[in-house]
Amino acid sequence: MRTLNTDIIIETVKDMCISANLYLAEDMDSKLRQAARDEDGELGKKIMNQLIENMEIAATDRIPICQDTGMAVFFVNVGQDLHIEGMNLTDAINEGVRQGYKEGYLRKSVVSDPLLRVNTNDNTPAIIHYDIVPGDKLEITIAPKGFGSENMSKVYMLKPADGEDGVINSVLQAVKEAGPNACPPMVVGVGLGGDFELAAKLAKKALTRDVNSHSKYEHIAKIEDEILSKINATGIGPGGLGGKTTALAVNIETYATHIAGMPLAVNMCCHVNRHVTKVL
Repeated sequence: MRTLNTDIIIETVKDMCISANLYLAEDMDSKLRQAARDEDGELGKKIMNQLIENMEIAATDRIPICQDTGMAVFFVNVGQDLHIEGMNLTDAINEGVRQGYKEGYLRKSVVSDPLLRVNTNDNTPAIIHYDIVPGDKLEITIAPKGFGSENMSKVYMLKPADGEDGVINSVLQAVKEAGPNACPPMVVGVGLGGDFELAAKLAKKALTRDVNSHSKYEHIAKIEDEILSKINATGIGPGGLGGKTTALAVNIETYATHIAGMPLAVNMCCHVNRHVTKVL
């Protein structure tokens, strides 16, 4: 049994909050630069280059890539042979968020009640998804999520008979309805299977997957490519002003489901698709 003190967790989470908001992940950086080279429309290419310039200024001057520094979302894998001492783990993660958003001068965007709308002034509480896994390590992934793209996300309760075409058409419909509001070029996370709430979790987690990767399932990888091609054929383009790059990637995560259903969730993220993973 290995022991890990929450002081280390707090410090790690604090640093992750800051770095995720100042530096675009390597996979997103390379994909964005490649898309800028491939974009053949004059306006589309100009916008793509402006996004890259913005990204470079953020890294050099240590300022956020986007003014919406997001609601802090975490995926945490807890090794079953790990003993955590000190604070409650959830409290420790929230303390790291509190310190990170304060010390990093990041915008605090969380309100304590959906209707009363009083700002908590420290960007807590975070949204934390836990999984118990083999081993004695703690793997933390942060994905600060801005709500311009989050508000464009959808959940569809499809029927089994809707099949592959139903999946493709539903994702395409969600992207078309979002148009420029999701700040394209975007990454489209898709959760397929499970139930109502798991499909949405899978879609959010899909956004943290390397955008240069594909599903390990051949039939799903094929659908990812087909949806991406159809999205980019819409011509929505960078900034919604036209072009061949509406989406940089379509990532689909799947899970077993009930014989009577086929839940589908579409979670969109703009080109500032922030994610950082640390293993303690």
